[in-house]
Amino acid sequence: MNLKPLQQKLLAAARAHPPSDRVPYAFEQRIRAHLAALPPVDLAALWSRALWRAAVPCVAITLLLATWSFAPSPVASTTEDLSQQFEQTLLAPADQLEASW
Repeated sequence: MNLKPLQQKLLAAARAHPPSDRVPYAFEQRIRAHLAALPPVDLAALWSRALWRAAVPCVAITLLLATWSFAPSPVASTTEDLSQQFEQTLLAPADQLEASW
């Protein structure tokens, strides 16, 4: 099938019969009836569906980070625990205040 001649014939037929400005009978009423038949948009359902879809990646990220945080570190210091380092860092300004008094 030759598409180029077919396209030319269709374009010529479309140009020979321009569309009219006349609207079909009761067009507006049919459109309004169609719109009235549609169910209303339930915003709560849309939000709940979106939040449930977002919950899956959040749980996956939480599990991944929990696994990573409990895994033993190959560079971990054997003499001091992380909690001890954290406490020393947190209380360093207090120690400096005691030394200045």
